[in-house]
Amino acid sequence: MTQRRQFLAAGAALGAGALLPTFAAAQGGAKKYAGVTLNVSTFSAAYPKFLQQQLPEFEALTGARVNFDTPSFPVYNQRVDLELSTKGPAYDVVNVTFIYSSRWINSGWLTPLDDYIRNASLTPADWDINDFLPGARAPETGRDGKLYGVPWIAEALLTGSSRFDLVQAAGLPFPDTTDDLVKVLRAVNRKERVAGFVSDNHYGWTFVPYLHAFGGDVFRKAPDDLFPTLDTPEAIAAADYYANLLREFGPDGAVTYTPDQVIQSLKQGRVNFTDQGQLYLAQLGDPATSKTIKTVKFGLVPKGPAGRFPGTAVHGLGIPAGSKNKEAAWAFIQWALAKQTTRKAILGGYGSPARRSDIESKEFRAKQVINGTDLAKLSLDSIELAAKTGHMKYRTVSVYPQVDQQLNKAIELVATKQLSAKQAMQQAQAASIAELKRSGVNL
Repeated sequence: MTQRRQFLAAGAALGAGALLPTFAAAQGGAKKYAGVTLNVSTFSAAYPKFLQQQLPEFEALTGARVNFDTPSFPVYNQRVDLELSTKGPAYDVVNVTFIYSSRWINSGWLTPLDDYIRNASLTPADWDINDFLPGARAPETGRDGKLYGVPWIAEALLTGSSRFDLVQAAGLPFPDTTDDLVKVLRAVNRKERVAGFVSDNHYGWTFVPYLHAFGGDVFRKAPDDLFPTLDTPEAIAAADYYANLLREFGPDGAVTYTPDQVIQSLKQGRVNFTDQGQLYLAQLGDPATSKTIKTVKFGLVPKGPAGRFPGTAVHGLGIPAGSKNKEAAWAFIQWALAKQTTRKAILGGYGSPARRSDIESKEFRAKQVINGTDLAKLSLDSIELAAKTGHMKYRTVSVYPQVDQQLNKAIELVATKQLSAKQAMQQAQAASIAELKRSGVNL
C-alpha cells in the first residue's frame, strides 16, 4: 500500500469524531473562524501531504478555509525567507525550516507561541506541549527562551549495517568508535563481494558528525560567531579520516551516491555500512524490497576523540509576525499537531514523529524494531544528545548552505585523491569566507 493510501486508510479508521470534541471545546465553538482564510505554506514532504488530505476535517470543525501551498524545499525557503523579512501578511502558518530557524526566530519574524499554549480557552491541557521532545523543541526556541515553532518532524543520522552477519563472523561487535569502525571495515570489506562503506554525497550532512567527533566544527561559535573553522588540525584530520572511508572501503563511484542509491545498495547487500537518516534506514526493514532484512543492525554514529555528535534535523510549524489571523493560525497548528492527528499519521506509516507518545506507541515501535534493533530508540537518544550538546546549531543559520557546498567539494576532492585533506579544507575555508562575506556576514 502506498504511503498516501495508508494515510487515507488511517484517517478513515480513526475518524474525525475522535478529534472533534476536544478541539471544539478548546475553541469554544465549532464555527469560531467562519469567514477566515488561512494561507499555509510548507515544503513538500510526507506529513504536509497528509495534512492536506485531512483539511476538510479542520475546515468543517472551525469554519475557516485553508490555502495550503507545498513547493519544493529550495523554492519554499526562498519565498518564505523573503516574505518573513518584510513582516508581510502573505502567510499565516509556515514551516520553520531547520537551517533558517536561528535567522527567522531571532530576527523577530515569527510569533512567540507561549501565550497561546498557556491560554486554556485556546489550548486544552491534554494537547500537551511537553509531549514534544525537548530536543525537537530546542531549535524552535529563541534566545529569549520562548517557543516559535511546534515540531512536526525529528530526524536523526544513525549508522546502519546491512550485512552484520559478516561482522559477527569476524568475531567483532557493532562499531562504537571511529577506530572501531575502521577495524570492522578492514575485517569485512569485499567479503562476499560486499563493499564496506558508502554514504550520501551530501557531505555537509553526513561528514559533519565526524568533524565534530574529531574536535572540529563548522563555525567558531554558531549562531553568533560565523567565522568558518574548516582548516583547523582537527577538521583536516576528520576530512582525511572520512574521505579514506569512501576511498578504501567504498564501491566504485562512491562519491556519486545519493540517499536513495545508498539505501538501495544496502537493501541489495552490495554495501555493508552507512550513516543515514532514520527514515531511510527504516526501509531496510521492508520485507517486500530488502534482501538484507534478516542481517541488518543499527547503532549510533561513532564517537571519536572528542565524543559522539549525531546529526539531527527538526522542522516545525510557526506563525509569521505579519499574519493577520494569528489566533486562527494557532488553531490550525494545534489541530495539525494534536495527538489525535499525529497518531493518525503514525497509523498510516509516517516514520519520523516529534511527540514522545507517538515514538513510544506500540504502532510506531512495531515498524521501527528491525531484526532486533529499535530505530526509534536510537533516534530518540540521538535527538536528546543533540539537545544537550547544542552541536547542531551550525545548521540553523541561513548561510550554512554556502559552507555546506564547500564541504561537499572538499570531501569529494580528498576521496578522489585530487587534493590532500589539508589542501581541500584550506580551499573550503577560503571559499567559505568569501561566500559568507558576499552574503553580508560580518566576519
